Amino acid sequence: MDNDELVDLLVRLETAVWDALVTGDRDADEALLSDDFLGVYPTGFATRADHVGALDGGPSMHDFAIDSIRVVEMGDGAARITYAANFRRSESSPEERMYVTSLWERRDGRWLNTFSQDTPAD
Repeated sequence: MDNDELVDLLVRLETAVWDALVTGDRDADEALLSDDFLGVYPTGFATRADHVGALDGGPSMHDFAIDSIRVVEMGDGAARITYAANFRRSESSPEERMYVTSLWERRDGRWLNTFSQDTPAD
């Protein structure tokens, strides 16, 4: 896969995670995360169950946009995407910005998010 294809793939995958948060689609979110997923957030560590569980009450995001995308191939079947995200948690909440780095790995023919770290822009 060339670099442009890898960038397109990782942007689609990362966008799918965000879309699941906007629609509240627990199944889609769970399908994109590895069993051993680790999230590192301002609130602490999160497992796959924690990430998916955030959708128990419905969508956890209202909208989002990502920019400043950087992708690095980390070896055969692994890549890192880093970007800035602007998002609102609800229609009436203020826009927030954070920097995100996610590691994606190809396992059993599927790309899965194995690690993600969010850093508030503040």
